[in-house]
Amino acid sequence: MTVLDSRPDLPFEGGRGTRVAKSGPESAVLITPSGVTMPPVEDLGAGRGPAWLDQWLAANAADVLAWFRHIHAHPELSRQEFATTELVAGLLKSFGLQPELLPGGTGLICDIGTGERCVALRADMDALPMTEATDLPYAATAPGAAHACGHDAHTTILLATGIALASAPSLPGRVRLIFQPAEEVMPGGALEVIDAGGLDGVERIFGLHCDPRTEVGRVGTRVGAITSATDLLELRLTSPGGHTSRPHLTADLVHALGTVITGLPALLSRRVDPRSGTVLVWGAVHAGDAPNAVPQDGFLRGTLRTGDHDVWADLEPLVEGLVQSLLAPTGVGYELQHRRGVPPVINERESTQYLRTAIESALGEDALAGTKQSAGGEDFGWYLEHIPGSFMRLGVWPGEGPMRDLHQPTFQLDERALLAGIRVMTHTALAALS
Repeated sequence: MTVLDSRPDLPFEGGRGTRVAKSGPESAVLITPSGVTMPPVEDLGAGRGPAWLDQWLAANAADVLAWFRHIHAHPELSRQEFATTELVAGLLKSFGLQPELLPGGTGLICDIGTGERCVALRADMDALPMTEATDLPYAATAPGAAHACGHDAHTTILLATGIALASAPSLPGRVRLIFQPAEEVMPGGALEVIDAGGLDGVERIFGLHCDPRTEVGRVGTRVGAITSATDLLELRLTSPGGHTSRPHLTADLVHALGTVITGLPALLSRRVDPRSGTVLVWGAVHAGDAPNAVPQDGFLRGTLRTGDHDVWADLEPLVEGLVQSLLAPTGVGYELQHRRGVPPVINERESTQYLRTAIESALGEDALAGTKQSAGGEDFGWYLEHIPGSFMRLGVWPGEGPMRDLHQPTFQLDERALLAGIRVMTHTALAALS
């Protein structure tokens, strides 16, 4: 049993792959209630093999649960995933693997097996800047950071998949584990992985994301776009300011803001193919404080999303032209920042077939589920700009009770999804290499 402590300065003790905390008054708080044991969760794919995977999960399911609960309790924000990186690297090394740290100091890459052919499996590691609002016994230990998007599960699944693959008698090629930082900030840590050579020699790449609207034991796949491109817009307006009784002597900045707030989404709906799923939503607006004064400055911030890669490529000049035409009659000055975010994740057909074969082998025919395209962004799309691959949605809803959505402080998942995810990721690597 692997028992994890909350202090990185405590040394490893015990046998290979085992970390236990020291006893006595200086010991850290342990994840498990007793500090010794943790009952495993149900393995929904038990008996589906291969035999070495069944044996590994039977022996290590409790360890997997402990790793997950530790990572959940100690969330780290984007590009601050130092302790999570250290934990993953330490466990991989304890099983004889040789992870390589990314240049930024968080995230790592680790190859398993030998041979010229190589496929990659990717997990993201960062938490969200919010305070957890669950009553879990392993809830986040500090306010201001929470694993409310399931990246703790993604990391745990990939960690366990890698260690399980290392126990296989043989592999038909190499599997590259990519533990990626900073998925939650744009343009995303995937670019850092690519710049560091993380895709060098890789044929295909696969990833998963927790889906709270799919029942545990089922996995959603889709050929084509599964997420959307996401850009950030920030518009700053300036005016000489003045008295609201004499708007004709100045440039009415608030009126100009309103013109853009309503006019830009409307014009985009007439200039972009509606089948592309393009949508602009404002999330922040501010101007002035006094009711009788025309303010001198104000700003708008929002997100611009599209499910069409070709539309995404053309949006920046289109938005610039529309903003200019809307503001020209108002007389206000403006500065537009259009921050390109992430491309849509577009699942390649052959790679998606490997996923479907793997899901059926790992969990059974009933585990296969379709899924809709999301308007959310995911920087996994950057990998697919370079090599083919596919992205799946792992069911984490228990099947009854509320569906606790992503990016909410109440998000929870059914821990049976951890073992299901390990089985699917392992079978995916084997299917893509066979």
